[in-house]
Parts: sequence; structure tokens; C-alpha cells
Amino acid sequence: MTEHLLLIVGACVLDAAFGDPFYRLHPVRLIGDASSLFERPLFALGLDGRLGGVLHWVLVVGSAFAVWLGVHLGLEALHPGLAFAWDLYIAYSLLCLRGLVEQGWRVLRDLDDLDAVREHMKMLVGRDTKPLQRDGMVRATIESLSENLTDGVLTPLWALCLFGLPGLILVKSVSTLDSMVGYKNARYARFGWAGARSDDLVHWLPARLSVPLIAIAAIPLRGHPWLALKAPFLYRDRLPSPNSGWSEAACAGALRVRLLGPVWRNGQLLTNDYIGDPDWPADLDGNDLRRALMLMLICYPLALGVGMVFASWGLVVAM
Repeated sequence: MTEHLLLIVGACVLDAAFGDPFYRLHPVRLIGDASSLFERPLFALGLDGRLGGVLHWVLVVGSAFAVWLGVHLGLEALHPGLAFAWDLYIAYSLLCLRGLVEQGWRVLRDLDDLDAVREHMKMLVGRDTKPLQRDGMVRATIESLSENLTDGVLTPLWALCLFGLPGLILVKSVSTLDSMVGYKNARYARFGWAGARSDDLVHWLPARLSVPLIAIAAIPLRGHPWLALKAPFLYRDRLPSPNSGWSEAACAGALRVRLLGPVWRNGQLLTNDYIGDPDWPADLDGNDLRRALMLMLICYPLALGVGMVFASWGLVVAM
């Protein structure tokens, strides 16, 4: 019990202190490499449909588990402290509580230099950034912060708290698979089905739990907690994802601003809809982005508190 709680707290402290490490052999990059490695022979064998995609899913997720467990057992045979250090390193590497906010702060810092902001936004969004003006960049950054609150923070953190390191490895492997093959194009529409659907599944509950979390976080900011609770039920369907609309709409309500707006990708207009009531402002500026960043910063310790409750509950049930 103590080791599990120490792992959670230690990984969060390391992430808060140092942020997400960026280097070639980062575990997430290695999972992406495994995805590409296993994809090529499956396509060469003609296994480019759903069956091949399921096999690909098993190979990628299974290899991630195998590498972690193999090293863990080898180090444990030498000394239990070495095995714990390995687990702590993996947990720290797979959490990204600080990195997301850092990207948002870079956008805020350089908001008067639109070319610099467009470079920063390449790390945050997948849409075309050239058509975006200042207000559109702020909206897109807030959207990315609120969407990744679920994908990058809540789901991994709560998986670690409830299911230990295997749960964290599973959700990060699934998220990486979705980013690698979860596209609705000619190559991946069927092959990427397992990756995309499993990603929807693992984020389903955290996405919905993000709504009360954001509403609570809005209170000390003198935001709009009631609108944060209400907006997702009105506007979540403005996004095609079954999950991302919940936290984005909750954030829009908490700040009482409109998000989304014109979104271009590969030169094509995907949507012109907004998330939020028509009388909420959409011409956003640095103050709105600053409020959104503060909202995220308040959400993080709240999420950790909820996670520790989950961890205690899970440990009691396990006993």
C-alpha cells in the first residue's frame, strides 16, 4: 500500500518539478516506434483490416507490458529498490501534468508575435494554424488545454491510482496507438479501428468526470461553475469525438467564452460552429488564456486528490 502511494506522489512531484522529459528513447516514442514496426509486416501480409488492427493492438500493448515487466523483474532480483526506481521512472515519464500548461504559457508569453505562436501551436493542435488570428489562436489553445485535461492528465493519473503502473501503461499505449493509426482515412479506417475505439473507451468516464472537476475549479477563480455543469449537455456534440466535447464545453462554460469557431485542416474548412452561448464572447485575448491556464492549474491538484481517494479505495477493495 505504501509503495503504491509513494509511486503516485513521487511521479507527480517529479513531473511538477521537471516536466515531461524529451529525448529519443522516451517510453511514448518507443511505443510509437513499436506501432510502426509491427504495422509494416501486417500490411505486407495483407492484414490491413480490423483483424490486422486487433493483432497490431495486441502486439503494441503487449510489448509495452513485456518490456516494463521484464526490466522490473530483472531489477527486483537484484534489489527491490532498483525495481521501484524503474517503476517511478516509467510513471513519471508517462504523466504530463506540467508539460501541457508549459505549452499554454509559451503561447501566452509570445501572444504579440503571431509567427512564434504558430510554431508553439504545432505542439498543441492538429488544425491549420496559418488562417488563425490572435483570437483564434487563443481559442485553439484553450481547447487543447481543456481536451488534454482528460486525455493527458485525468485518464493517465486516475489509471495509475486505481490500477497501478499496468493501468497507466495500458492507457498511454492506447492513446499512442490512437495518435498513430486512429485516423478515418483510406489506410487506417479499418486497421485503426481497435486503437481508436479503445481510446474512446478508456477516456469515456474521465471525460465525464472532468465536468464537475472543472466546475469546482471555477469557484476560486470566480468563474461560472453552473455554466460549466450546464454547457456540456448543450454543446458536447459540436465535436465528433464522444469524449473531448465534455471537457471543452465545461471549460467554455467555466470561463463563459465561446470556443471552437472556424477550423481548417489541410486547406479545408471542417466546421464553423462555436461551443457556447451566442452572447458569450469569442474574440478572446491573453486574459482569457491566463484564466484558462489558472483553471487547469487548479484542476491538477483536485485531480490528484480524487486520484488518491481512488487509490485508497482500490487498495481497500484489493485487501
